Amino acid sequence: MSDAADLNVSRETVERLTIYEALLRKWTPRINLVARSTLPDLWQRHFVDSIQIYDLAPHPVDHWVDLGSGAGFPGLLMAILSLETGSPKRTTLVESDVRKCVFLNTVIRETGARADVINDRIENIPPLEANVLSARALADLTTLLGFAERHMRPDGTAIFPKGENWQKEVEAAQTAWTFSHRLAKSKTETGPVIMTITGVARV
Repeated sequence: MSDAADLNVSRETVERLTIYEALLRKWTPRINLVARSTLPDLWQRHFVDSIQIYDLAPHPVDHWVDLGSGAGFPGLLMAILSLETGSPKRTTLVESDVRKCVFLNTVIRETGARADVINDRIENIPPLEANVLSARALADLTTLLGFAERHMRPDGTAIFPKGENWQKEVEAAQTAWTFSHRLAKSKTETGPVIMTITGVARV
């Protein structure tokens, strides 16, 4: 549990994350929630990686929406952290896979996190009016900005972790979109960045 000690969160939050970890290890062999190669380093690769996203958001957040939540990273972490901090006030997780939605609801029930799970495709649901929008390993930046235009408030903030090819994605996205962005180096990997994006509009 040495990784948990480095998270700078309360004992209660660590206990909730430990419940989450146990469920993740139990369910992953059945429905492939995370890459099995990451299981030995679960805290660093998924929990610490998600918490750095939380730290970049403009708190307090009224409504945080996480697209393509999968195993719950980072959105479910945001809901768990909010029990300690009060931000975000609301968390919505969007996931099209029924089995993953069952997993997310199981973690929500077992940890006491406050989050709503929407089992549908991102493009099918009504606009969610997010103050903060996140998506991890979901799609290229151009596609994500289209989702942001639909589901994020005009004054909202999108937070997207991106891999080593992030510069090419930015160049491609700028042919269709205007946006402002700030970069933060990932604390868990060398090369990837976390993009904080505002002012999304079509060219």
